[in-house]
Amino acid sequence: MGKSLYIAEKPSVAQEFAKALKLNTSRRDGYLEGEDSIVTWCVGHLVTMSYPEAYDEKLKKWSLQTLPFLPEEFKYEVIPSVKKQFEIVKGLLNRPDVETIYVCTDSGREGEYIYRLVEQMAGVRGKKRRRVWIDSQTEEEILRGIREAKDLSEYDNLASAAYLRAKEDYLMGINFSRLLTLKYGNTISSYLNTKYTVISVGRVMTCVLGMVVRREREIREFVKTPFYRVLGDFGLHGRRFEGEWRAVSGSAFCEPHRLYKENGFKKKEDAEGLIRFLEEEKPPQARLFSVERKKEKKNPPLLFNLAELQNECSRRFKLSPDETLRVVQELYEKKLVTYPRTDARVLSTAVAKEIGKNLSGLKSYGKVSQFASEVLAGTSWKGIAKTRYVNDKQITDHYAIIPTGQGLGALKSLAPVSEQIYEVIARRFLGIFYPAAEYQKVQLVTEVREERFFSSFRVLLKEGYLRVQPQAPDSSKKKSEEDETEDVRVDAEFLELLKGLKKGDSVEASGFRIKEGETSPPKRYNSGSMILAMENAGQLIEDEELRAQIKGSGIGTSATRAEILKKLVNNQYIALNKKTQIITPTLLGEMIYDVVRASIYSLLNPELTASWEKGLTQMAEGTITEEVYMQKLEKFITDKTTNVLNADYRRALCPCFDASAKFYKNNNKKKEQEKK
Repeated sequence: MGKSLYIAEKPSVAQEFAKALKLNTSRRDGYLEGEDSIVTWCVGHLVTMSYPEAYDEKLKKWSLQTLPFLPEEFKYEVIPSVKKQFEIVKGLLNRPDVETIYVCTDSGREGEYIYRLVEQMAGVRGKKRRRVWIDSQTEEEILRGIREAKDLSEYDNLASAAYLRAKEDYLMGINFSRLLTLKYGNTISSYLNTKYTVISVGRVMTCVLGMVVRREREIREFVKTPFYRVLGDFGLHGRRFEGEWRAVSGSAFCEPHRLYKENGFKKKEDAEGLIRFLEEEKPPQARLFSVERKKEKKNPPLLFNLAELQNECSRRFKLSPDETLRVVQELYEKKLVTYPRTDARVLSTAVAKEIGKNLSGLKSYGKVSQFASEVLAGTSWKGIAKTRYVNDKQITDHYAIIPTGQGLGALKSLAPVSEQIYEVIARRFLGIFYPAAEYQKVQLVTEVREERFFSSFRVLLKEGYLRVQPQAPDSSKKKSEEDETEDVRVDAEFLELLKGLKKGDSVEASGFRIKEGETSPPKRYNSGSMILAMENAGQLIEDEELRAQIKGSGIGTSATRAEILKKLVNNQYIALNKKTQIITPTLLGEMIYDVVRASIYSLLNPELTASWEKGLTQMAEGTITEEVYMQKLEKFITDKTTNVLNADYRRALCPCFDASAKFYKNNNKKKEQEKK
């Protein structure tokens, strides 16, 4: 009987498979071998796409005459730094005594691509191939994945989509980076007084750069508008409260041309006029025009996917998306959490049936053990499959990130931030088993001389899931001055007083005042909000069909978004403040934006990413062929290359560069001018 070969993506994962299989293995160079099984590993990618010079040495020199570069067949090569491990894996894949290959690389498009490239380069023939698809690295899940492994051919469409995504990124990157560098790189270099400039272009990266630059320019062009709100100070049985005037129907001051929204004036004298009118009656007589009471419920939030977790960690711990991914990947490899590179925020029905195991494990984690015990003592966890937190239709590759309840001993050896992130994940998970938080809300409308003042109060009646949630940072819910007065949180005693009020009751009016404010510009992206903006790129798209498509995949993928931001920072196209995680463009980034905007404008828009992503999804579903997709891609590259070659925007770009440069005090051109 032949041997089984298990091939994982990393050495640490291979070790977990060997443990789960309880193999009595001996350590060899690059693999583990037992009586009837062998476990080996990649070290991430072992194979990559070849650069153009591999097709023709002449292509090593960048030249407009050699563009567009569209090979009929793509070439691949082993990455030199991992050649030794590739040769080991190749030898094992082709060993005569290996009968069945179990593909255990990460369960997703990228993991599929990593193995397929290795198999392709190794020339594997005549072997049984099974795909292991798992959501965590616990022993039970690994054994289930092996037991239920499907024939690898069932993932051929996914593999084709992975190959196409790589070809697409490669062709756009190679062609457009060379094209724009050769055409406009010297223009940028001359302006900045640098030796040379490479304009690095990417289908996703350039789109994200566009989002950052556009937001920065919106902020610059924003003109603050002052406005003036009128507030009334009122009293009830010795308790003071505030009301905000609004221009409702019947108001003597309801003149649209004088108003800023419905709750303020454009000019201070108009606000002063309202106060004079209100104070003509001495003392001002106030009464309750209406009293509205209602209870509100706030349900526990959905579970974390990677984008939501990256946003939370950026906001809470000021971590970059790249750092959050690194930590949660480590937690996954230590068996503490489920697969992190997921877009889903719900659980599958299958995992919902076994959820008691996850909860039981958390009883041993001191910081949430009380809550885990409370949940298990109740019944809500038994019916979780019937709630909005479980939905198989909302899951593509993997369900949401949750704690496995295992591997807790490993937490002691990890950095403090790792436990902080684990605790956030655990609390979000436990929260879904608690009831909604309940609030009592009371809205008062106070009338003075037929002008109305609005007040809103809220008190927490039942904590529900809020007991489990970590305390939010103080800055997490700041209210803009432009917004209407927010609910005032009051104590139970004041709530009882409010309960006894009725329409027509007299209210003490002790005075009126003006509160000056001004409109606020759009906020800059921080690393977390940018990740969410990339995930929800549909909000930037007008076309309904494209918006529906991109909603599930966004710009980039959960596995690549952090790396895209990191590359933009490394290229010095954007700056990321480590303390605040705020993202701003650099002068170079703005100049490249202007070059792309003038020459290949569609690269800056999410519509392009959406249309390509739609094709990849159709490829994975088997509804279009690779030939159709490649024809579309090659036509796009050919058309855009022709347009750039036939146009010249060098003189037109200099005024654009000047417009940006004045916002960068330390740009090189300015330094040179000062020297002269």
